[in-house]
Amino acid sequence: MTVITVTDENFADITGTKATVLMITNGDDKLRGDFKTAFNKAATEHNDIIFGEVNPEKSPTLSEKFNYQNKSLLIGWYGDEAIVRRSRPWGSDLPGAIKTIQDAIVANASVEPEAEEQPEETQEETKAMAVLDKPMAVTDTTFEQEAIIASNDMPVLVDFWAEWCGPCRMVAPILDKLAEEFAGQVRIVKVDTDKNPGLSQAFQIRSIPTIAIFKQGKLIFMQPGALPEPAFRDLIQQAIDVEIPEEDEEEATPEQ
Repeated sequence: MTVITVTDENFADITGTKATVLMITNGDDKLRGDFKTAFNKAATEHNDIIFGEVNPEKSPTLSEKFNYQNKSLLIGWYGDEAIVRRSRPWGSDLPGAIKTIQDAIVANASVEPEAEEQPEETQEETKAMAVLDKPMAVTDTTFEQEAIIASNDMPVLVDFWAEWCGPCRMVAPILDKLAEEFAGQVRIVKVDTDKNPGLSQAFQIRSIPTIAIFKQGKLIFMQPGALPEPAFRDLIQQAIDVEIPEEDEEEATPEQ
């Protein structure tokens, strides 16, 4: 099977027949050569999955559906939802995406027709892939997955807080609002410093609230103190827009 062109008009028909891997790119967003090679090769090797390419300029509905922002996207679509999403993908990202889709196919086939509840493993995968529209509480145990690794897909804003902290209570409703407003563009997580001393020590939290932002697995911003809503909004937008050098190990920090 070769890579097919997917558009606003044929998307429903195509994805309604099989699991689908989509590459969304306008050709000018620095798509990696290794990914394009791997994508074309995988299309010839996996008959159980459709491989399609979307031109966002010609398919505005799909562009909006997948929140395309002029950066190439890898989307894994199965069961009427995106279970894989990777911005500016590498060739090495593709095998994992394909395996996630194949595991979902197998899990779905193993469910009895009358059973509505998904297997536990599939539930966890779905939860991990879900777009957050409200802040998520993370712990010493889950921080690596939900903040650092998740930042490879989109910026992750971390709010280090505690229940007794008055300024933290002022910040909370602002972050609730912005999490909903920027859902799919930024992930907001919260760390209770009293309950997670490991993270407090690792990041040397001396004052709360402290706000940190990760992108592409790197800490790009960290500052103590409560910020007003406009400052949070500007900070989030800068984090979305900032480009992290792919070969340069130096951290890029958005302007404050």
